Amino acid sequence: MFDFGANAWMVDKVLIATWETIYMVAISTFLSYVVGLPLGIILVTTSEGHILENKRFNQVLGSIVNAVRSIPFIIFLILIIPLTRLIVGTSIGTIASIVPLTLAAIPFVARLVETSLKEIEWGLVEAALSMGANAWQVISKVLLPEAMPSLNLGVAITTINLVGYSAMAGIVGGGGLGTLAYYYGYQRYENGIMWITVIVLVVLVQLVQMLGDTLAAKISNRRR
Repeated sequence: MFDFGANAWMVDKVLIATWETIYMVAISTFLSYVVGLPLGIILVTTSEGHILENKRFNQVLGSIVNAVRSIPFIIFLILIIPLTRLIVGTSIGTIASIVPLTLAAIPFVARLVETSLKEIEWGLVEAALSMGANAWQVISKVLLPEAMPSLNLGVAITTINLVGYSAMAGIVGGGGLGTLAYYYGYQRYENGIMWITVIVLVVLVQLVQMLGDTLAAKISNRRR
């Protein structure tokens, strides 16, 4: 069993690995929403009967999103190693992990956003259109504000998924808790390190979910 007294140096490694995980997940979540949010909006507004209807474009875009989502992350991670090296100059480390994490999360975010926006009653959109609102005004004044609680929960779900993805990235030297668990827990047979990693990951997930639920509840209460 792992003895912190005899291996105090490992405490620093756990703290550093935790920070690396938080860093790569936070940046990846932000970047995935920078692209995924507008992508989700486009998927909704170009669908049949919506304000920017374009069936052919919607079908093509939806197929691309589905294709990327269908690739298991560990395979996707290896598949885009050349792109990762092109962007950041290496395929190993925390910074390098942000590339596959972000790209894998974008289609996931797009579908979450699409689902959130489709929950908005069409009557609200019709009311805005009847008052002379254009497409941008409908999106910014009706769709996004009305979907805000659901979108907020979507951020929490995305972050939790990326915590899991980051652990998988650690197996190929992606840094963070995954790398710590693999190289020190698995390869060196330090079961204590493995359990510590699992506990930290569980705590991170719980904190993210609690924060997401709290913010969503506050936003919902403000709108009442």
